[in-house]
Formats: sequence, C-alpha cells, structure tokens
Amino acid sequence: MVTTGLVAIDSTILATAVPTIVRDLGGFASFPWLFSLYLLTQAVTVPIYSKLADTWGRKPVVLVGIALFGLGSVLCGLAWSMPALIAFRAVQGLGAGAVQPMAVTIAGDIYTVAERAKVQGYIASVWGVSSVVGPTLGGLFSQVLSWRWIFFVNIPLCVVAAWLLWRRLQEDVERRKHRIDWAGGALLTASLSLLVLGILEGGNGWAWDSTASVLVLGTGLVLMAAFLVVEKRAQEPVLPLRLLSRRLLATAALISVGVGVVLIGLTSYIPSYLEALLGVTPLVSGLTLALLTIGWPISASQSGRLYLRFGFRFTALVGTAICALGCAGLLLAASSPSVWAVGGACLVVGLGLGLTASPTLIAAQSSVDWGERAVVTGANLFARSIGSAVGVAVMGAIVNASLRGLDGDTHPAQLQGAVRSALVAVLVVALLMIVAAAALPRDRAASPEAQRSGG
Repeated sequence: MVTTGLVAIDSTILATAVPTIVRDLGGFASFPWLFSLYLLTQAVTVPIYSKLADTWGRKPVVLVGIALFGLGSVLCGLAWSMPALIAFRAVQGLGAGAVQPMAVTIAGDIYTVAERAKVQGYIASVWGVSSVVGPTLGGLFSQVLSWRWIFFVNIPLCVVAAWLLWRRLQEDVERRKHRIDWAGGALLTASLSLLVLGILEGGNGWAWDSTASVLVLGTGLVLMAAFLVVEKRAQEPVLPLRLLSRRLLATAALISVGVGVVLIGLTSYIPSYLEALLGVTPLVSGLTLALLTIGWPISASQSGRLYLRFGFRFTALVGTAICALGCAGLLLAASSPSVWAVGGACLVVGLGLGLTASPTLIAAQSSVDWGERAVVTGANLFARSIGSAVGVAVMGAIVNASLRGLDGDTHPAQLQGAVRSALVAVLVVALLMIVAAAALPRDRAASPEAQRSGG
C-alpha cells in the first residue's frame, strides 16, 4: 500500500500545482507534456519490468523502480526550466512502470484467491485516499511552501516503501540461466513509445492526417510487426504471445482497456463540466469525482464473496452492468446538472469498476503459475494504460468536433453538449464491457486451499 501510494499521490498532487509551476518556470504551451511523457514512459516499460520480475523475482525489480522514482522526484524538485522538469518526469515514469504492477503482482503471490479481493480493495483504497489528499497537498505546498515540495514529499515515502519491502518480502526464486530477449524488449519499447505518443498527440500536438501523425503511427506499427516476428522465435520472449491466445487473458485485457477509457473519460471532463456549468470550486468538483475512487475499493474488497460463490464471470457481469448504469446516470444528469446527481452517479460507476477490474485481474493471475504471473498482471495493467491513452484521443476528438466553429468563449450550452457527447462515448464503452464480460469463460470458484499458490 505504501509502494502504491507513491504512484497514486503523484498522479493527483501535480494537477493543482500546474499554474504555480508555469508562473515560476514558464512554458505554458508545453506543460501537458508533464503528464504525457510520464504516462508514456510508465506505460511502455510495464511489459519489460513484468518479464524481468518473472525472471529475477519481484523484489529487485520493485526496488529498482522505487529508486528510479525517487531519483526522478529529486530531479523534478530541482528542475530549473520546463524542459528539464518534463525530462525528469520521464525518469519518474520509468520508476512508476515498475512500482504499480509489481505491487499488484506481489499481492497475487502472497495471498490466496479468497484473500486477494480484500487485499486488492486495500490497495485500491490508496487511490481513493490519494484522490482527496493529493490535490489538497498540491494546493497547500504551492501556496504555503513551494511547488517543489510536491516532488520532495515522495522521498520519505520511497525510503519507507523500500525498507518495508527489503525487510519483509521474502522470495524463493528459481536460480537458473536465462536468455534475455534484448531484441524483443527494444522493439517493444520503441514500437509502444511511438504508438502511445501518436495516440496522445494525435488531434492535440498535430492533426490526425498530418505527416507527423502518419510517420509516428506508421513506424510504430512496422516496429510492432517486427516485434511479433521476433517474439515467435525467442526462447524466452519478453511477452509470450501464447498467453494472449487464452480466452480468459484476452478477454480480461479487453475489459481492462474499457476500464481505462471510462476512468480517463470521467476524470478528464467531469471537473471542468461542473466548474463551468455550475460554478463550483475546484475542491468541490474534485471531491465529487473522488466518489468514483471511493466506491471502487468498497466493492473491490467485497468482490471475493461474489466470485468465490458464483464465479469470476458472474461477478464481472454484475460489475460491468452497474458501471453502465452509473454512466447512464451521468448522461441523464448532463441534461439538468446537479452536484449531487453527478456525485451519486460517480459513486455507482466506482462500485461497478471495483466489481469489474479486481475480479478479472485476479482471475487472470489465478490462471497462471508464479513464472508468468507478473507478465499477466503487467499486460492487464498495460491494457488499462492503453485504454486511457486511446480514450484521451477519442474523446478529445469528439469534444473538439462538438465545439468546432465556435469563436471566443464557449457558451455553456455548447460545453454541455460537448460533454454529453463524451459521456455517450463512455456509456458505449461501458456497454461493450458487458459484452466482453459475457465472453469470459464460465468458471466455478475453487476452494482457497486448492488455490494457495494462485495456480
């Protein structure tokens, strides 16, 4: 939980400090890269770290991740310009790519199937707390001390997390000679970097049909094709393609993509929507959205009762249905905006996501042994990151199309229509998640004793 808190707090604390950072360092036009480059480096390294964790163990990988995250935090706090700060955020992202998936993987290693739901709920609760604490600390440091403290505050957390893992986590890793798939790792990193970059910047940094977009996405696709060829021949591939041929793992990854889209869609547009149409303060809009991340751990921690009795597929179907119901409620609330209506709908969405994301991840982890669990976990979380990146691009294009042709300040009516269009897209994705959940293989819950190793 402490390790997860590193990434969770950092993902929420920066947003409220951006105006202060821009006033100090300048570079307003480039500040979105503070988020984009961090997301990029985090996403593309997850599969690499996951394979290394299955090869050398979780402990060395997560400790390296914490060290990189801490180094990046120190450098960010010392940054002298916006380009320097953006570059140092990339270092933080390199660390975050190891920290988040390893925390979830370790939970899969040391707890039984019956226990994992409650533990995943505890881990998810860190995000719920961070959604409230992060923005508050960011505003406090910016106004009272300095924005640099939003990065320096990570240092004691890094020390505590590393000490706890060093002292408490004991692993029995099979020591044998491994052949590291350097070619596959390099091709995967390069291809994913270009593809995620193209998705993030398409429609923002450049037009979708521009030469830059075609070159970036086209080169990314070519390198991805080369990666697939190399992986088929590799003795120990960095991403075993045979895993993706399993129905459970492929379907769980599709659901995770949908979770990423729903999350980024709501967190991107709900706060601005409330502030522009209802005139609420950023604190109120943030607390309203926080109900989503509060609902998630509540239902995730209780999901074990459902999947142990009725199975993972049934639990995921219930979760996706509740999520779609909440998204429909948000769409209805857009016609007559109300903080209470939006907050209630966000809570329902969070409850649905908790019954969807955690059980499908646990099902995927439980279908493989220790030697593949980190790769499976990493692939699931990577799919969520890709969903977020694609969601940003698609919903940004939808909103921009709705506002196209408007001059000057956007009229509330047009903004309302644009956000409604984005919420329609979120609802469609939520409905598709129900279809994906229905495609999960039928399962019967095994006893906790039989699943002691999660195999």
